[in-house]
Amino acid sequence: MAAPGRRCAVQLLVALRGLFTRRTLHDATPPRDVLLFEHERGRFFAVLGLFCAGQGVFWASLAVAALARPSAPARPPDTEFPDRGRLDVRSALWRYGLAVGCGAIGTLVLGAGLLFSLRSVRSVMLRAGGKQVTLTTHAPFGLGAHFTVPLNQLSCMAHRGEVPAMLPLKVKGRRFYFLLDKSGHFPNTKLFDSTVGAYRNL
Repeated sequence: MAAPGRRCAVQLLVALRGLFTRRTLHDATPPRDVLLFEHERGRFFAVLGLFCAGQGVFWASLAVAALARPSAPARPPDTEFPDRGRLDVRSALWRYGLAVGCGAIGTLVLGAGLLFSLRSVRSVMLRAGGKQVTLTTHAPFGLGAHFTVPLNQLSCMAHRGEVPAMLPLKVKGRRFYFLLDKSGHFPNTKLFDSTVGAYRNL
């Protein structure tokens, strides 16, 4: 008498497991677009773009001013200039070195601001069918830029509970990680963890 009861229990367990599996597959392949992540910081990136542009203009103007040859003071014609050639060489080296340093600082500030804005994610949208994902970044001045990639070309390098601030997302064929700020909104955490938030060996 115990055998039929055990058989029924096994059949019930198999049926429940199949139902759970079908539901998981259905959740991972939504019939419509699903928003998985959103973080609006347009004002911050607009200010960041203006700051980086201002820094670029400032350091570029310093580099141009350093390259400009200073006007020589008026002296009497019979005045001698000891070691004039050596002084000219030192002055030129100083001016060129200062110009290169200013240009390098301006380039670094502009490059860092541009890269950060292009890799900071504003929203993540799982397209209908669950095969495509659209990433929208803030872009310079918060203007926004988006692109769509296959889901199997995304890999989340850490779980949401393992990182304190930024969640790194790897996109195949693109350099540097895309960053998801954990202070943003995750409307569907389970679907995010099973799709975009999953680790894949790319």
